Amino acid sequence: MAEVTIRALRKSYGGLEVIHGLDLDMPDGAFVVLVGPSGCGKSTLLRMIAGLEEVSAGDVLIGGKRVNNLPPSERDIAMVFQNYALYPHKTVAANMGFALKMRGMDKVTVRAKVEHAAGILGLTPYLERFPRALSGGQRQRVAMGRAIVRDPRVFLFDEPLSNLDAKLRVQMRTEIKELHQRLKTTIVYVTHDQIEAMTMADQIVVMQGGRVEQVGAPLELYDRPTNTFVAAFIGSPSMNLLDGIIKDGMVQVGDARLAPPSGTTTHEGREVTLGIRPEHLIESSAGLTGTVAVIEPTGSETHVIVRLAGREVTAVFRNRVAFKPGDAITLAPQDASSHLFDKATGKRI
Repeated sequence: MAEVTIRALRKSYGGLEVIHGLDLDMPDGAFVVLVGPSGCGKSTLLRMIAGLEEVSAGDVLIGGKRVNNLPPSERDIAMVFQNYALYPHKTVAANMGFALKMRGMDKVTVRAKVEHAAGILGLTPYLERFPRALSGGQRQRVAMGRAIVRDPRVFLFDEPLSNLDAKLRVQMRTEIKELHQRLKTTIVYVTHDQIEAMTMADQIVVMQGGRVEQVGAPLELYDRPTNTFVAAFIGSPSMNLLDGIIKDGMVQVGDARLAPPSGTTTHEGREVTLGIRPEHLIESSAGLTGTVAVIEPTGSETHVIVRLAGREVTAVFRNRVAFKPGDAITLAPQDASSHLFDKATGKRI
């Protein structure tokens, strides 16, 4: 196992800089998820850790050793790709043991390591099959097995579940997390899916535009987002963000006066953005009054989209509700469980 350390890391393509001086500490044995929208730089960062992209400036350290100039084969890492990257003409066993064979390892040892990894991943019955005879989830397990047999210090995953259907994604999330708990090896995992990030990570790194917006445990980011970008990105449905102004100690949003989050103080007339999680909105006699636009029942809860003064707000009700499109409704934050941000900077107040 090994920690991964990033110091003042930059990446440029010609005159275009896409990674802007990143500093990150990924602890030994941690499950670290890099998350953000497409083009935020998360895959580029992963590929620089792997040695598949050159570093323009700064340092990548694995286990305290600077690896900038080392080829991928000498970094003691194993990477699992989005598209599995299996050899179609080789069996599952041959795919899993190929890297060990190229190292010159003897057949008995290779077979023992392959069978051990296959046992962990439930692949033992499929060792003599070819990739074309496997499901998408089984192919992804083979790709993981090929990484496990190498016994690396760091596992790198590049959006490994994006080609799977929804049910398989949920199953594979659980399997990868259980794998980490069993092996206790450092994992750096890239995804654009914040649900994957929330359910799998010990530490989430939220990126935007080649910069880190916030680093923390999943619930830390959910409960105390550092700015409006993180607030809107983490959580599904996303946080409602409403522009307002401070008047007499309250947040004036249109005609509504709402209590600010407990413990926050700000000066009169300051322009702010009030953030409210959908599950923290309740029906109230006073608050945000609008019209029900769309109702989305999911079974365990109901999402109600409300239009008010040209904006849309989403509320989540865990009890059964009888709203209809067109109904008038008034909503307010529950127990002052909202978030306050500076409107100009987007930063948390």
